[in-house]
Order: sequence, then C-alpha cells, then structure tokens
Amino acid sequence: MNDPFRQDHPKSAKPDSIAIRIAPVIAVVATAALLLALFITPHGGVETHAHMPDTWWIGVLPFVGLLAAIALFPLIPAIAHWWHSNLNRYVVSIAASTLALGYIGVTSGSEGVGSALHHAIPNEFVPFMSLLFALYVIAGGLRIETPFDGKPWENLSILTIGAVAASFIGTTGAAMVLIRPLLESMHRRKYRAHSVIFFIFIVCNCGGCLLPIGDPPLFMGYLRGVPFGWTLSLWREWLIVNGLLLVAYFAIDTILHARERREVQVAEDHRRFHIEGAVNIPLLAAAIAAVALIVRGQPLPGTDFIPPPFMQELALLALAGASWVFTRKSVRTANRFEFGAIIEVAVIFVGIFISMQLPLAVLQAKGPSLGIESPYAFYWMTGALSSFLDNAPTYVVFFEVAKTLPQLPDETYVAITGGMIREDLLTAISLGAVFMGANTYIGNGPNFMVKAIAETDGVTMPSFFGYMAWSVGILVPLLALAELVFP
Repeated sequence: MNDPFRQDHPKSAKPDSIAIRIAPVIAVVATAALLLALFITPHGGVETHAHMPDTWWIGVLPFVGLLAAIALFPLIPAIAHWWHSNLNRYVVSIAASTLALGYIGVTSGSEGVGSALHHAIPNEFVPFMSLLFALYVIAGGLRIETPFDGKPWENLSILTIGAVAASFIGTTGAAMVLIRPLLESMHRRKYRAHSVIFFIFIVCNCGGCLLPIGDPPLFMGYLRGVPFGWTLSLWREWLIVNGLLLVAYFAIDTILHARERREVQVAEDHRRFHIEGAVNIPLLAAAIAAVALIVRGQPLPGTDFIPPPFMQELALLALAGASWVFTRKSVRTANRFEFGAIIEVAVIFVGIFISMQLPLAVLQAKGPSLGIESPYAFYWMTGALSSFLDNAPTYVVFFEVAKTLPQLPDETYVAITGGMIREDLLTAISLGAVFMGANTYIGNGPNFMVKAIAETDGVTMPSFFGYMAWSVGILVPLLALAELVFP
C-alpha cells in the first residue's frame, strides 16, 4: 500500500530482523488462539458487566493502549516505518485484544471471555467489516468522472450531495461512492487534506441523521421501536450543522485555493461527466437494501420469515463478488483500487472491537448511576463516548438509561417497544452519537476508511491528534452552537 506517511529512516531506526521474522508467527498463533477461544468458550447468559470489579480500570488499559498506538506510533521516527506494515498493526491490535481478554478471563472466567468474544467478533466485527468490504468493492468498481478540477464551488457541490445522500444510502455508502470523485476533482490541488477532513465531518457522519439507514446508532433505535420516520424531525439540526460546516469549508477552501500556484490547464483536463461500471449501481442499491431489510433475529418486513444467522453478511459478500466479476478491470485500475486500505481498517478495528468490550461493559454497568437527566448532558456524554467507542452500542446504553427516567407531565414522549422515551432526550442521544462520531478517525467506520483511501491517493492526512485539532477547533464549536436549537 502506498502510504504518504512512510519515510526512509536510518538503519538504526528499523526494527531488527528477529522482530520482522517473529511478527507473522505472533499473528498466526494469536489468531488461532482467538478463534479457538471463540468456538470453545461458553457464552450463553453471562455478561461481562454483570459483576464489575473495582479494578475495572485495569481492563480498560489495553483499549487505551491501542488508541495510543494508533495516535502516537506514526509520529515516533524509530517505529513509524515499522508501524506502516499492516502485519505489524495487526500484531499490536491482537496484543491489545489478548490483554483485554486476559483481564476478563481473570475476573469473569471463561464465560466472560466467551461473551466478550461473541459480542466483538460475530455480533459486531463481522457485520461491520462485511458492510465496509462490500461497499468498498462495489464503490471501487463505480467510476464517476466529472469536469471538476478542484474549484471551491465544485468541491462544495460534492460535499453537499454527500450530506443529502448520507441519510438515504448510509454514511458508509455515500462515503465510498463520493470520496473518489472528490479526490479526482482535487488531483491538481496543493492543499487537499482539509477537503477530506470536511468530507469525514459531513458525509461520513453529520449528513446521516435523517433516516435510520443513515447511521448504525439510528438503526439500533429503529430496532427498539423508534418510528422509522421520527428521525426526519431532526431536519433542523441536520440543516444547521451541515449548513455551517459547508459554509466553513467553502471559506477555508476558497482561501487555500487562492494561495495555490495553479498550473496551466491543458486540453486533456477538460473532462466531461461520465459514469463507468454502471453495473455497480444496482449492486449498491441491493447492498443498502440488504442492510435495511435483513436484520439478525428479525423477520423480513411483511413476512414471518426470520433469516438464518449471517444471511445479511453472506448477501453482502455475494454482491461484492458479483461486482468483482462483472466490473471491467480497467475501471478499478482507473480508480487506483487496491485492498490495502480495507485491510488496514480490518486489522485495526478487530483490536478495537475486542478491547472495547470492557469499556462498554463499564459504561453499561455505571451509566444509570451517572445522574444525567438533561438533554444537554445526554448529548455531550453520548457524543464524547461515541468519539472513541463504537457509537451504536454507546447509543443503546444511553437510550436504555433515558428509558428509566421518570415520566414528566409537561414533556413530549415517543412510543417505543416496551415503553416510552422523552423526545428531547432521544433527540440529544441520536445527534450526539451521529454528529460526534466525526470527532476522531475511529469514531465511525467510514472515517478511517476514507482516511486510508485518501492516503492511497497520495493525500498526506493529519495524524490522529492532528485530525482532532480540526474537529475540536471547528466541529465541536459548531455542534455547541447547534445545541441552542435543540427542543
């Protein structure tokens, strides 16, 4: 994988040959051990949060350590070169997973390990990667050529389309379809990273709050009885946040565009709007339909038929296979398609999903005792934790906390499965989970995927903390301003 962060280091900075040789051995042995534990450990009826020990903070350290590795290793010259190998990333990811499971095993026994592994792998990682992989392959076979050459209004139009599309084909779907046209538009631009950052803000996150299929947290709410059309009531917040972000982007891009020394355009740059690989359009629609209609443990809409386990994942992989078979190789070549980016996401997120099980268990055990009751507290707590944990289970935890609050006569309530929930709290939880998933590269799956694709295209993206400087400096103040219009 071509990585713009990759640099030539002196020989003394490179890891020794022994470390290079043992990395594959560690990866194979650790993977085999995890798979064996997944299949042989009991997992029925025991949750890791049932008896939270006082030393729970020790079990959180592997997750914190993995986040620190993602953030810091690319910045340390002595190991930056080593870190840029997906195999070495996987070794670190598996090490964090092993330490987290070791703590769970000591405190909760084999059933705790089994429960954590089954939550992390078949219930979360497999559906997550199946969707990302399918959309990555399908969108990678769809080439959208435009006459754009990076003018601010042209880039703005792509982000605006993405803000709308994210709610209707999902943030992941919109991101995978539109990131390459944006990169193509900017191919002669000097400053490009800011456009990708705002793309992550808008298309990968904030645009997806109008329908349950827009972002996984909202879909979890729909499965718990929130009416399908309720999220359309969030249109004011959607309009304000995305509108402010688009205005901020246009101002920044206009300033940077004016600073650049543009080369004289030659005739071959006068492209026209053109789509290649159109066979992938119905495949993309089918993938979105599979996600919306095939839900594990739920009957197909309008029927009593409950699909067997992993039916959705198999459907997505079949659609990805069809895309690979029926798309001309020249289209993927023109898109500079390669599997390095999706492999990078997989090796990082397998460790995140496993090592975050204990932090999620702590949140679920201690959430009701946090004493939060106002919509503003729910908004910021849900958002802050969604920035680093998976925003879907974080949404569920605070959703369940909000359900337990006593009903007040002057408040508006939304009827859900098994009860009622205050509408202002539901709004706050929904927006916090969706909007603030943009605060970090790992807050939402498409974020890291888009970063990897951009780097493959030669864009030098900021580090983990560098990206957070943008989100804290621009996104968070805008989200605080938008909070003023909440009901």
